[in-house]
Amino acid sequence: MAFDDPAFWTALLKIIGVNIVLSGDNAVVIALAARSLPPKQQKLAVFWGSGAAIIMRIILTIFAVALLSLPWLKLIGSVLLLWIGVKLLMPEEHDENINASDNLGAAIKTILIADLVMSLDNVIAVAAAAGDSLTLLILGLGISIPLVIFGSTLLLKLMERWPIIITIGAGLLGFVAGEMAWDDGGIAWFTKDYPGYIKYVAGAIGAIFVVGLGRILAGRSLKAASAVHLESQGAHVAPEAKSDSSTKP
Repeated sequence: MAFDDPAFWTALLKIIGVNIVLSGDNAVVIALAARSLPPKQQKLAVFWGSGAAIIMRIILTIFAVALLSLPWLKLIGSVLLLWIGVKLLMPEEHDENINASDNLGAAIKTILIADLVMSLDNVIAVAAAAGDSLTLLILGLGISIPLVIFGSTLLLKLMERWPIIITIGAGLLGFVAGEMAWDDGGIAWFTKDYPGYIKYVAGAIGAIFVVGLGRILAGRSLKAASAVHLESQGAHVAPEAKSDSSTKP
C-alpha cells in the first residue's frame, strides 16, 4: 500500500486504535513495576523498559504476520480476537501485587517480562490490522506504544470517564476479526465469488457479535457479583441481629 492510498491510513488508524485500547493494562503494569524506585530512576525504568518492550513486540508481531499468511491460521486468530474483544468489555480488576523493586535493572526486567506475558492480545490484533505490510506494522506500533506508555494516566482516566471508548475499541477488534476471517486463504474457494465489500460486512458482523456478547456477559457478571455482595452482607448482619436479640431481657 502506498502512502497516498486511503486504505493505508485506514489500516494505520486501526493499528493505533487497537493498540491504545489493549495496552491500558500494560501501562498500569509498567507504573506498578517502577513504583518503588526514586523519581529519577522511575523515569529511566519506564524509558528503558518501554523501549525494550517496543522492540520485543515489533519482533513478535512480525512473526505473527508471517504465521497469519498460512491457511486457516487467520480463522484461528480471528476467533482469538473475538474473545479478546468480548473480554475487554468484562469487569476487570488490576493486579496490584506486581513485584516492585528498588533496583533499576530488576524493575526493567519486570516491565519486560510482564509486557511479554500480557502482549498476546496486542500482537494478534496489530498483526491482523497490519495485513501484510511491515511498513504499516512498524509505523503503527512506533506511534501508538509510546503514546500509551507516556500518556497512560490520561488514557486510563479518559476510558474511566467515557466507557464508550472501551466499547468502540472492542467493536473495532470484532471488525478486524471479521475482516481477517474473510481473508483466510483456507476459505478462498468460498469467498472468491463474492464482491470485495462483503469483507466489510463480515467485519461489521464481528463488531456486532463482540459488543452484543460482551455486554450480555458483563451484565451477568455484574449481577452475580452483586448477588454475592448482598449475600455476604446478609451473613454479616445476621449474627449481629442474633447477638442483639440475646441481650434483650
